[in-house]
Amino acid sequence: MLVPVLAAQKAAGDGLIKPLGHHELLLVLVQLSLLLLVARGLGELMRRINLPPVVGELLAGVLLGPSLFGLLLPDLQAHIFPKSQEQSNLLSVISWLGVLFLLIVTGLETDLKLILRKGKTALLISLGGIIIPFITGFGLGWLLPDSFLADPEKRLVFSLFIATAMSISAVPVIAKVLMDLNLIRRDIGQVTLAAGMTDDTIGWILLSVVSGLASSGKFDFGTIFHSVSAAILFLAIAFTIGRTIVDQILRWVDDYVGGIAASMSVVLILSLSAAALTHALGLEAALGAFVLGILAGQSRRFSNEAGHMLEVFTASFLAPIFFASAGLKVNLLALLVPQTLIFGLIVLAVACVGKFTGAYLGSRAGGLSHWEGLAMGSGMNARGAMEIVVATIGLSLGVLNPQMYSIIVMVAIVTSLMAPPLLRWCLSKVVMGEEEARRLEQEEQDSRSFIKQIQRVLIPTSGGPNIQLAAQLVGYMAHQNSIEVTSLYALSDKQPQSKARRMEATQVKDTAADLALAAVTEEMQLPADTTLQTKTESGRNKAEVILNEANKNYDLIVLGASEQIRPQKALFNLLVDRVVQEAPCATMVVKSHLPQPKGEICKIPQQQINKILVPTVGTEYSKNAVEMASTIAAQTGALVTIVNVINLPQVEYILYEQRSLAPVKEIAHDMLEQQAEIARNLGADVKTYILQGTSPEKEILKFAKTQEVDLILLGSSIRMVTGRVFFGHRVDTILSKAHCPVAVITVP
Repeated sequence: MLVPVLAAQKAAGDGLIKPLGHHELLLVLVQLSLLLLVARGLGELMRRINLPPVVGELLAGVLLGPSLFGLLLPDLQAHIFPKSQEQSNLLSVISWLGVLFLLIVTGLETDLKLILRKGKTALLISLGGIIIPFITGFGLGWLLPDSFLADPEKRLVFSLFIATAMSISAVPVIAKVLMDLNLIRRDIGQVTLAAGMTDDTIGWILLSVVSGLASSGKFDFGTIFHSVSAAILFLAIAFTIGRTIVDQILRWVDDYVGGIAASMSVVLILSLSAAALTHALGLEAALGAFVLGILAGQSRRFSNEAGHMLEVFTASFLAPIFFASAGLKVNLLALLVPQTLIFGLIVLAVACVGKFTGAYLGSRAGGLSHWEGLAMGSGMNARGAMEIVVATIGLSLGVLNPQMYSIIVMVAIVTSLMAPPLLRWCLSKVVMGEEEARRLEQEEQDSRSFIKQIQRVLIPTSGGPNIQLAAQLVGYMAHQNSIEVTSLYALSDKQPQSKARRMEATQVKDTAADLALAAVTEEMQLPADTTLQTKTESGRNKAEVILNEANKNYDLIVLGASEQIRPQKALFNLLVDRVVQEAPCATMVVKSHLPQPKGEICKIPQQQINKILVPTVGTEYSKNAVEMASTIAAQTGALVTIVNVINLPQVEYILYEQRSLAPVKEIAHDMLEQQAEIARNLGADVKTYILQGTSPEKEILKFAKTQEVDLILLGSSIRMVTGRVFFGHRVDTILSKAHCPVAVITVP
């Protein structure tokens, strides 16, 4: 039987797909390592001389190409970078991945709301950056000597192709420059990206039309209609139902798979699929990747850590390879021929003047200042590898000859090198407006804020008064910050042995779960746009069920303190104790100090919170409590009182001249003012007090009772004593003996 099989294999041998050859694989590995080494090395050098690394990354390819490496060691350069289409294709695939990944990361950083606010300005800039370069490029193509045309009889097609090449901008280069200069969150950065993407979308539609014209030799209005309608349809679907679909997919993956790797993988799958779709529609693949990046960045379920990892991988590997490989095609020696050099400089001048003029006029028409207009022209003038792609297409279609191809590639490299220093210089003259300064300052504060990082909240519930009060606090928070809430009823798998008893127990538990979840849902009174999920899950024990759910990327677990019998000398029962100990995220434990109802779950009245007390010692934990209290107060109108308790050290431990409380009070005052400013920024009314006494917990409890405080919020770290949760004697005392509700916030 073996002989027929071998014969069949031999007969089919010619049809088998051969694996990548040893030499081809070796070359691509050497190419990647060399490109990455030189690109990253020059990038770091540029960083040290205060230029964006992208400048060095673009220069790396030029140096490794025929211009320098090929001049000094021609045989070695030809061996490492052979003029082989198959070998070039291997590097091109990785280079294209660099383009797509860079645009995905750019999309994640894009503020769609800001772009929509600046939409009119971006559209005017884009139109100016397309129309004027197209006109000047067409005129240039019509006047160039015949020696620069592959076919002098097709001057109309050639002129249209040059006009399109002059109109293109390179969003990947623009995005990298803005990232390197830390400008991507600035208004000018976001408008530049918006204008660049609009510019590129129109440019690629023009390219598809001109390419169709070059192939057929005549105008094809069907191709024009197809390209324009495909772009409009894709964008319309993406930003309507596409946004919901992407968000729902990310939610499902987060709920049922979880983890940074899953979040990153699903975004890459969606982005590459969208890139394939736009490419299939005859549009640019980069458009699909960029749009999916925007949609993923808008979803609360996309992990910030995944976005950061994606950005690091792109910046350290794929982007440098992409920029360096773009420069490999440039042969500066071919441009030194006098006629080529003269007309090359003319083409470069026309390209720069047309783009600068168009973008500047569009900026001024859109209401931007003189220096902002020049900055837009500097950014939009970068052509990068997008222009090289255009040149490559023109060469393959027979529209461009090698001479003109080299000139266009030179324009792409030079304009990309010009962009960073010009952009930096122009923006140094731009005065930041008050609104933008406030937005950037707020973004900076939010990035360091505990409360602003909370997007998903988990509330395990048994329906008692403690968790009902906790639900009220979550409801107040939801009215101030956009969050998702999951209410969980945890069950143990332990069941009675007989079938009848199992059925009876199941019915009882189902009823209890419904009552507990309904009680919490009713108490929260969430805004209409808040996402609320209710779950009933079972496992070996309740604590394990809660912790398993908490590991699905929640930011805060809100627990009711022990309402059942707890171990002697323990603050909480074993369930709450274990969850607080092992929680993967921040926890807030609420003790209502309300009477424990008997029988079935009883609804507690809505608690009036007019005064909130936050004791502080100036730690990060205290700041977290201040932020939570201020968020609640901003919704309820409560007064936040921040206190610090000081006491004079014992005499034997200090020098005589240090026995004054003045220095201690000064430190306490500065600390209180710092935390009060945080509270005011979150919209709360604040008072500060410095208390004095030998027992801080007693002073805090006495102050709370005297001032008729409605809620005490404490920030604390977790300490372990004999296997149970211990917050420290002061926090434990306040939690146990306060006359009013107390909430303790901890961060692992």
